[in-house]
Amino acid sequence: MPKTDLLEGKRILIVDDESDVLATLEDLLDMCEVVKASTFQQAKERLEKEDFDMAILDIMGVGGYFLLGIANEKKVMAVMLTAHALSPEDIIKSYREGAASYVPKDQITKIATFLRDILEAKEEGKHFWWRWLDRLGIAYWDKKFGSQWRDRDREFWEKFQEQDK
Repeated sequence: MPKTDLLEGKRILIVDDESDVLATLEDLLDMCEVVKASTFQQAKERLEKEDFDMAILDIMGVGGYFLLGIANEKKVMAVMLTAHALSPEDIIKSYREGAASYVPKDQITKIATFLRDILEAKEEGKHFWWRWLDRLGIAYWDKKFGSQWRDRDREFWEKFQEQDK
C-alpha cells in the first residue's frame, strides 16, 4: 500500500508581501488547504484566531520573526522563507527562535519536500532540522556565503550537525 502524502489535507498559513510568491506557494502546495496573508496584521490575526498545522513566513516585509513568536505560542510549526535575510546569522536566529526550518526563496520549488521532512521528523520524534543541511548541501551554502561561513559560529554548527545522529 503506497504511503499517503504527509501534506495531504494539512492547513498551512503562507505569509509574504509578494503576491507572486503567495501564488507560487499555493500552486506548489495544492495538496494542502492554503490560507494566504500578505501583511503582518493579516497573518497575526489569522494565527491568533485560526488553527494551522504549519506556517510559511517571509522574514522581511511582514515581520516574520514576530510572527514566528506567535506561531510558537500557538504550537504551529513555522518555516522561515527568505530572499533578503539570507545569512548564516539568520539561519541561526531562525533555529534558536524555534523555526522548524529555513528555506531560501531560490529553493521555493522544494518547499513541499522541506515541509514533508518536518512532518516526518515530528512523526519519528526527530529534530525538525534533521535533514535540512543534507537537503541543500554544504556546497549550496558555501556558494552563497563562502567556504568559511560556519567558522564564525563553529560551536553552533558542530552541535547542529550532531543532532539526531
